[in-house]
Amino acid sequence: MKTALVTGGAHRIGQQICRTLHQAGFNLIIHYKTSIVAAQALADELNLIRANSSSIIQADMSQVTSIQPLCQSIKQLDILVNNASVFYPTPIDTINITDYQNILNTNLTGPFFLSTTLSQQLSHSQGCIINIVDIHGDRPLRHHSIYSISKAAIAMMTKTLAKEFAPNIRVNGVSPGSILWPENQAELTPQQQQSMLDKIALNKQGSASDIANTVLFLAQSNYITGQIIAVDGGRSLNQ
Repeated sequence: MKTALVTGGAHRIGQQICRTLHQAGFNLIIHYKTSIVAAQALADELNLIRANSSSIIQADMSQVTSIQPLCQSIKQLDILVNNASVFYPTPIDTINITDYQNILNTNLTGPFFLSTTLSQQLSHSQGCIINIVDIHGDRPLRHHSIYSISKAAIAMMTKTLAKEFAPNIRVNGVSPGSILWPENQAELTPQQQQSMLDKIALNKQGSASDIANTVLFLAQSNYITGQIIAVDGGRSLNQ
């Protein structure tokens, strides 16, 4: 039985990735930072479907020192999905070092060191890494400069590690467009939501299942590496 680690797996897209991989027969390690209740509820639900198929693990991805204990607890791994990230606006005139470090450490530094530290387990299983990127890593989002920079770096990390880890580990990325509306301080007004939809060729928002199904496709595609698939309804066609 193959095992997948999904970071940020308790909520939103990460939760759907867990469900989709589990349905396809994978065992799950569900990572969380603070959402222990949601992570445990998801693991319990999946374990009712297939006994002893899911577990949870805690780590703060913005702190490299917390990554080593996480990795040491994992003995066998076939798929690493780097999904955990933070997203909130950072207008240029309000940028500070705290936001810069929080976003870069969570979105880039953590996934990089998690990937390199787990490379031995993944190499042994001829496994793969799938990074959740973002179309704004290629087309920057106004007032989100640090986030856009972090996702551009994740895209390059995907290609770099694909070359470095070949031939034993495949590394690919999924680049979502508008899938779920942002929450909390990144929440959009109805007018902003409609403006975003107007830029999408398919004129609708995608779903978390669209991303999860693409992750599963890449997990099962043994001759694809170094690729980033945009799942954006044609948003990247808009100039």
